[in-house]
Amino acid sequence: MYAILTLLCLFVWCLPAAAIQLTPKEELGKLLYFDPQLSLEKNQSCSTCHMPPGFADPENVANPRQSVVSKGSVPGKLGTRNTPSAAYAAFSPHFHWNGAEGMYIGGQFWDGREPTLKAQAKGPFLNPVEMAMISPRSVKEAVRHPDNPLLPNYRQLFEQVYKVALNDVNLAEPLVAEMLYDMAADAIAAYEKSRELNQFSSKYDYMLAGKAKLTAQERRGLQLFNGKGLCNKCHISTPLKGPDGSMIPPLFTDFTYDNLGIPRSTNPAITQAPTDLGLGGRPEIAALDPKGLQKGKFKVPTLRNIALTAPYGHNGYFATLTEIVDFYNTAGIRGRWPKPEVPQNVNREEMGNLKLTKSEVAAIVAFMQTLSDGYGKPLPNITLPPFP
Repeated sequence: MYAILTLLCLFVWCLPAAAIQLTPKEELGKLLYFDPQLSLEKNQSCSTCHMPPGFADPENVANPRQSVVSKGSVPGKLGTRNTPSAAYAAFSPHFHWNGAEGMYIGGQFWDGREPTLKAQAKGPFLNPVEMAMISPRSVKEAVRHPDNPLLPNYRQLFEQVYKVALNDVNLAEPLVAEMLYDMAADAIAAYEKSRELNQFSSKYDYMLAGKAKLTAQERRGLQLFNGKGLCNKCHISTPLKGPDGSMIPPLFTDFTYDNLGIPRSTNPAITQAPTDLGLGGRPEIAALDPKGLQKGKFKVPTLRNIALTAPYGHNGYFATLTEIVDFYNTAGIRGRWPKPEVPQNVNREEMGNLKLTKSEVAAIVAFMQTLSDGYGKPLPNITLPPFP
């Protein structure tokens, strides 16, 4: 079923995207992104877990209380973290330590373990609980397999973009297979940098451009988001101006890492998983962090398309936006929530005991619902934030 859906989305996935012109490299990346043939059982593509319009896992979105992690190509294989959206991930800086701020910033995945989008694109193909391919060679063999319906397109675009005659290369040579695998990842990253994933076409963007008005509840939510709710401390909401006076829309994240004190999941899919230390669980980070100051920290996600990407939190603990905003509001109040999965380094300066009323929580949720792309076509008169 999902193989059919991914191929369908490849060609028709939503009207605003239809007007977006892709470069040949972006078009090649899109083909690879939506191709279920590039998995062990020929049933899973990148888009299976990152499907438009929210570029999240549609099974999780449809059933956020029971389905909190993604299925792999091999039946019975499951991930241990909720799949983050691929939309706007391209703007994350390369993973690095910011000495002035005293914190890690950027990278890809919840724990930033890949420094760049291109490096991230290589991971799922070979991950045994995701697409489960054996090697870079096996991926490229699937690309050029005679039964792959996209083979004519691949031949044309690899020649056009990378000057490679796909059927003439010797994949038995490891360096050649790695080179082509690197090209595939490069093309996927290019697609993920395209306007199809970075549309800036939400009601909020239209409001900034003077083409829409927020409702009274949405305006109140924005005020609370930037004030009493303290949301903008990490989810930066301030638009900027480009050198030519055009608008640079906010990304609603500062790309840092935080331990929110989210409780351990009780979902049967991951309840037996070991304690997830996030950033602090990476061996190379732990080696530089003898005091454990990075334990339990996960990357601050963008809030763009947040209403389309349930459930929430690295372990999908919260099924709805109302639940996670309520958690931000009441975390740390005795007896209100189970204890944090990782009790060290919990942020209680910018969240917890915010004293928001139910109507204020609802207003913040209403505002965040204005951040979903598809309110209109991608606006032409904006400047994109620079890609790393």
